[in-house]
Amino acid sequence: MNIEITLTETIVSAIKELYEQDFATEKIQLQKTRKEFEGDFTLVVFPFLSLSHKRPEETAQEIGEYITANQPLVKSFNVVKGFLNMVIAPSFWVDLLNNIDKAEKWGIKKADENSPLVMIEYSSPNTNKPLHLGHIRNNLLGYALANIIAANGNKVVKTNIVNDRGIHICKSMLAWQKWGNGETPASSGKKGDHLIGDYYVAFDKHYKAELNELMEKGMSKEEAEAASSLMAEARDMLVKWEAGDKEVRNLWETMNGWVYEGFDETYRRLGVDFDKIYYESDTYLVGKETVLGGLEKGIFYRRDDESVWADLSKDGLDEKLLLRSDGTSVYMTQDIGTAQLRFRDYPIDKMVYVVGNEQNYHFQVLSLLLDKLGFSWGKGLVHFSYGMVELPEGKMKSREGTVVDADDLMEEMIATARETSEELGGKLNDLTSEEVAEINRIIGLGALKYFMLKVDARKNMLFNPKESIDFNGNTGPFIQYTYARTRSIERKANEAGFDIETVSSPSAISEKECSIIRMLNDFPSVVQQAGTDYSPSGIANYTYDLAKEYNQFYHDFSILREEDESVKAFRILLTRNVGKVIKTAMSLLGIEVPERM
Repeated sequence: MNIEITLTETIVSAIKELYEQDFATEKIQLQKTRKEFEGDFTLVVFPFLSLSHKRPEETAQEIGEYITANQPLVKSFNVVKGFLNMVIAPSFWVDLLNNIDKAEKWGIKKADENSPLVMIEYSSPNTNKPLHLGHIRNNLLGYALANIIAANGNKVVKTNIVNDRGIHICKSMLAWQKWGNGETPASSGKKGDHLIGDYYVAFDKHYKAELNELMEKGMSKEEAEAASSLMAEARDMLVKWEAGDKEVRNLWETMNGWVYEGFDETYRRLGVDFDKIYYESDTYLVGKETVLGGLEKGIFYRRDDESVWADLSKDGLDEKLLLRSDGTSVYMTQDIGTAQLRFRDYPIDKMVYVVGNEQNYHFQVLSLLLDKLGFSWGKGLVHFSYGMVELPEGKMKSREGTVVDADDLMEEMIATARETSEELGGKLNDLTSEEVAEINRIIGLGALKYFMLKVDARKNMLFNPKESIDFNGNTGPFIQYTYARTRSIERKANEAGFDIETVSSPSAISEKECSIIRMLNDFPSVVQQAGTDYSPSGIANYTYDLAKEYNQFYHDFSILREEDESVKAFRILLTRNVGKVIKTAMSLLGIEVPERM
């Protein structure tokens, strides 16, 4: 039973009976009672005064009397001016808790064959460098979003577009050719993505040295950039790649292969995956053909230097380059091709791009261009725009090698979890070293993920590793510890032979217990709202609030030592379902919860 719906229907009946008037259900203002007043739900009666022709207090009193006489759900009521506060009967909360307990996946809707198909793109790495802190936020947001949208009854395809071609890839390749001396991941002992990232940094170092040398000879910065032989070699390599030069392509395949092995290892550790991976080396030609087709139709135009452009000035934007003068593609061209292939491969109802807010303009243009090209789904693309991650030290720059590497960060988080657990001491002494290591892994990565996801995705965020691992406050470990506490209580109850099935109503239920059941009952609507708003943070902060509420209950009430057997059974059942919902909510965020901490 949905409490709000039931109350709303009863209120509509009350208006009909008392005032002989029909009243639209959507106009009824029902809200949760404020903490300073007694009650669970509050009805705002001011909209009914034109029907009752009575003072607010009288109207509220009449409606309250009708509800308590006709709806057993409501135990009592009180009136504060124009507000009717209703107290829900304790037996109802117990019935509700039993229903939640019986639900296999409380709050989760299953997709069926008629469910919409939502494709979500996230990660989108370049094959010239390893994944870094910014990629971690992207991957965690994308994976959590996919889980949340699936939990709302949609079919979901998780996809990745790998940027495996372009001038930046050629920079790493050229640097390896010039200064690599045949180095491989096997010979160096480095992950392949790290090895290639080192050569991307090396290119930038040599390029800057060349520019400085040219500027010392009297050139301006712009003149030096135009005269750079190193950049000219990189551009030449890109032209050769697009022309299918065998030597360049072989080197490209070898080096990308090293990178993919490194990426896969990072993805596995981070706990994210994909249903379909696209590669820009496969999609750029489709985009190029589409742009040339648009050129023929007069949608785009060619400049004197042979480059191809879109004029979007009539749409309030500027002109956008689509093909360079040498015929090579740009990101926009590739994204046009990728979108086409995806809609050709899948019957997509909605396409969501998880990409940082620095690309807001790019996706505004992409949507407009696809629409101009005649693709009906162009305007319906969703850009899930999120803010950047910064560290206390400031922004990261991959060219300069000052990024926070994803692998290093995960290792640091696990090490910090291990140190924190050792400081707390004693609780895991009876476990094997492997079991302790696994718990530390779960805590460390849980801290990282939760800290990233609890912040509104649209905001920039400051990531502080030490703050994220704290076992108190709004952190992953605090929620994980609460879950482990619920499991410990369940284990002890089972060891004592306390078997819980359907629990009957105890003589009295505290406001704190009612509050927790209300929160458990809210979980389906929280999941629904998170899906509507594309907001993993909504799930994260709900879970923290639930954990905090339960911990206050745990400290204020006896559970296993409670002498009244019916009360004990009720509190164990409550505990079990708090754990159940925490585990489900955290799994939507891609966060594991340990059985012990």
